[in-house]
Amino acid sequence: MGSTDDHPSLTSFLSHKYTHLVIGGGTAGLVVAARLSENPDITVGVLEAGSAAFDDPKINVPGRFGETLGSDYDWQFESTPQPGLNGRSLPWPRGRVLGGTSALNFMTWNRGCKEDYDAWEELGAEGWGWEGLLPYFKKSETFHQPDSEHQSKHKSIFDPEQHGTAGPLQTTYSVTYGASHQHWHATLHKLGIETNSSHFSGSNVGVWTSLTGVTPDKRERSYSATAYYRPNSGRKNLHLLTEAFVQEVVLEKEGQAWAAKGVRFTHDGEEHIIRTEGEVVICAGSVQSPQLLELSGIGNPEVLEVAGIDVKVDNTAVGENLQEHMMTAMIFEIAPSIVTPEDLRADPKLAEAADKEYALSQSGPRTAIPSSVAYLPFSHFVSHEELSSLGNSLLSQSSPKSKPSDRILVNRLLADKNLGQIEWNFDVSNYSPYFKSLPGKKYATMLQMLQYPFSKGSIHIPPTQQKNGSKATATEKPVIDPRYYDGKGGEVDFKMMVASQAYADKICSTPPLSDIIVSRVYPPSDPTDPNYNFADWVRNSTITDWHPIGTCAMGGRRKEDGYVVDSRLRVYGTKGLRVCDASIMPLHISAHPQATIYAIGEKGAAIIGDDWKGR
Repeated sequence: MGSTDDHPSLTSFLSHKYTHLVIGGGTAGLVVAARLSENPDITVGVLEAGSAAFDDPKINVPGRFGETLGSDYDWQFESTPQPGLNGRSLPWPRGRVLGGTSALNFMTWNRGCKEDYDAWEELGAEGWGWEGLLPYFKKSETFHQPDSEHQSKHKSIFDPEQHGTAGPLQTTYSVTYGASHQHWHATLHKLGIETNSSHFSGSNVGVWTSLTGVTPDKRERSYSATAYYRPNSGRKNLHLLTEAFVQEVVLEKEGQAWAAKGVRFTHDGEEHIIRTEGEVVICAGSVQSPQLLELSGIGNPEVLEVAGIDVKVDNTAVGENLQEHMMTAMIFEIAPSIVTPEDLRADPKLAEAADKEYALSQSGPRTAIPSSVAYLPFSHFVSHEELSSLGNSLLSQSSPKSKPSDRILVNRLLADKNLGQIEWNFDVSNYSPYFKSLPGKKYATMLQMLQYPFSKGSIHIPPTQQKNGSKATATEKPVIDPRYYDGKGGEVDFKMMVASQAYADKICSTPPLSDIIVSRVYPPSDPTDPNYNFADWVRNSTITDWHPIGTCAMGGRRKEDGYVVDSRLRVYGTKGLRVCDASIMPLHISAHPQATIYAIGEKGAAIIGDDWKGR
């Protein structure tokens, strides 16, 4: 591009010769593009369906998190009706903007447990265990330490050895916290849960104050577009085209293999093909990476044939293995004196004062991000006998054909491991799409998120509706079927989610947190029934946590092993085609995936760059 122009022209983009084409300028895609273009012998072209939105306060201002969901920056996907949720369909937000979902998320910055990543290596993803990923976690971030007063007041405790000091992503602790946070650690301590003083070192179990992806000076969101792309946009070997809607990867036969030779895309309604002399790297995320593989002829023949797509590479794993963190939102009425984000939305004068405080001192409500976090193993609130019974029940139904990933999940139940199997996150706001706030009332939400789901679903292109030779296209939204609470494993997910609600209620009934709570309002509390059965409520209120992974799973040593990419991110059965984003994660992690996706982008770029040098 040769300039810092945020909107390069189509003519300029098409005029270059590329060694690497990156599909998707999202969280991982811009990491890959920035790192590859550090080598002057590599020329990178990035195709992003959304626009650049560097200066939009709805994205940049931390305290305005959530305002972009359902907007033009969101693909606005939706799941199929879910039998496990009594037939409900759920919105599935995904970022359609430069920076992808890193521009829309809630900026939480954490890592999973060591065992989470070591499980990937156990499944054949050589080099992707904890030790193999840790250098790339650190490479992606610059951590800004809070002063001693902040550490004391907000329990912003950390181990500096576990953080990066020179990476593009800026990570900081918030300067302002919701009114409940001052009570969070003390409340959990009363329940025997200790503060984890080093939750980035391979175990996140315990209570802690969350780190955020926010710049320390301007207190703005730090995300892939501003951290990885914009500072490097002047490179002569890095070229971006926004509002470029990719239709398929152009595959041509080379001997017995299909080789990626380019990308077909539309821009301003016109179709174009851009070719590459080297590789195509798909970074379109867990929803659209499998969609693009299938549109390109890579996938399950049964799926492709009914969609009118010619089969080039038979791989039934494409689009399968979808895993998602399931979440419930329990609502509590809180003291009327507490200021909540809803107050700012309802009162223009309060909003104006908050905006002024943010502009003048980079502090106040506009900097507050949910930071009251705790991760616990099931054994903290479920008996060892019940966990053993559930695990043995699943084992009794396993067969030699059972997936190794399922055995790992069962072993976590049986071994009573000290892993963060449930996340709790408390904040003063109403996060439920099903509970309507009443005028004059203030609310807080206790979120419960299941971290290691047995429930596995799929994402596929839709079958065509006509029989006249038409075929599925990228403009048709993929069929997202998470299969929440489905099958025997899904029954375990459901039981654990029900059990976690009772424990969440216990947390909120414990002082000092309970001192600011008036009552539980969703589900309604009943003083005459202290042993409320949350089962129906969980079925009717579970929502997505916006953390889908696994649909282009990495592992094995051949496609017959049931994976889509190998440990070097190469798509099985192809040449010059890789996937590098959250879709490659073969098993879910106990964490918000943002930091892990940046590490995937960093490690993926290193692998791709090394292979290019050694070709």
